[in-house]
Amino acid sequence: MAKERLITPSYCFILSANFLLYFGFYLLMPVLPFYLTEVFDTGNAMIGIILSCYTMAALTIRPFSGYLLDTFARKPLYLLAFFVFTSIFAGYLLAGTLTLFTILRIVHGFAFGTVTVAGNTVVIDIMPSARRGEGLGYYGLANNMAMSVGPMVGLFLHDFYSFNVIFTCALLSCSLGFVMACLVKTPVKEPVKREPISLDRFILIKGLPAGLDLLLLSIPYGMTTTYVAKYAKEIGIMQGTGLFFTLMAVGMAISRIFSGRLVDKGKITQVISAGIYLVCVCFFVLSGCAKLMEWNSTVGFYVFFGVALFLGTGFGIMFPAFNTLFVNLAPNNKRGTATSTYLTSWDVGIGLGLTIGGYIAQVYSFDKAYLFGACLTILSALYFNLKVTPHFHKNKLR
Repeated sequence: MAKERLITPSYCFILSANFLLYFGFYLLMPVLPFYLTEVFDTGNAMIGIILSCYTMAALTIRPFSGYLLDTFARKPLYLLAFFVFTSIFAGYLLAGTLTLFTILRIVHGFAFGTVTVAGNTVVIDIMPSARRGEGLGYYGLANNMAMSVGPMVGLFLHDFYSFNVIFTCALLSCSLGFVMACLVKTPVKEPVKREPISLDRFILIKGLPAGLDLLLLSIPYGMTTTYVAKYAKEIGIMQGTGLFFTLMAVGMAISRIFSGRLVDKGKITQVISAGIYLVCVCFFVLSGCAKLMEWNSTVGFYVFFGVALFLGTGFGIMFPAFNTLFVNLAPNNKRGTATSTYLTSWDVGIGLGLTIGGYIAQVYSFDKAYLFGACLTILSALYFNLKVTPHFHKNKLR
């Protein structure tokens, strides 16, 4: 029997939109700590609090956006959120005070929380269910491609140009992404009966154990994507830190291609377990790079960048599998809720990672922050095997 068609014009348009949106997102991510330090003279702890406002805002809106996506037409909400997300980059060009910048970050977080849930839900709608793991793998691959070039371009621009140039590049990228999003054709959504408002319309209750596990993993991930450039400088790696993100994205890209196919064969929990074990080792090694640099700077340098490749591989293995796990726990009319629960869990951990990582770095150092993150991955591995796996197999719907 021939496979159902996955690659369609709409699927290609939404992949392009996703790449351009995340390129704008990743262009700023490693640069913002430097922006807050150089322009507003803020410390590491305050940087963590301000940057976590973005993630907390995304976290707050995601359960509601999932409910709206399950109740109303999905594409208009997707386009509205994409437009607001894009417009905020123009606001950064005008932000002259720390207070105004913080307010813009909060609004940006609301838009990001909505557009990412909407995008994930729309792409599920336009792909055949039999190829969902593979399709989500390629969709996430667009994120990884953006991650492979966005931070590197952002750090390069930071070395040679002003912050306004970086904000303008992000604005242009997301504007083109919005055009791509407008070209996506979605299936007609049948009207749904309005159910009484209840907790399970905003959060997938059966997905909470997996959500807690994902949260534990996203704390050290948030520390990495935001602070790794500052950590590199702290341990004596002054140049080429953008390469860390590129290698991490390459690992994600390679692993997503085969992990999605394994997920479609039903090996969801096995794939996630393998990814958790790999990132667990990587974070312990990453925290030890400070000592390695003191012992032998050449060895420390290569280990630091080698960790990026394997760290990306571990997370790349897990992402499509976790996404599919949440969707498989929900009926079709709650796909938006399932996706928002998946992304909300991720956001909680990212926000905690920004705040905790900044605080530990202020009091101790970044290597201690990554050591703390490594310990959380051990907890995640134990909890996944003892609680999440049996719960999933008992409650999955497909």
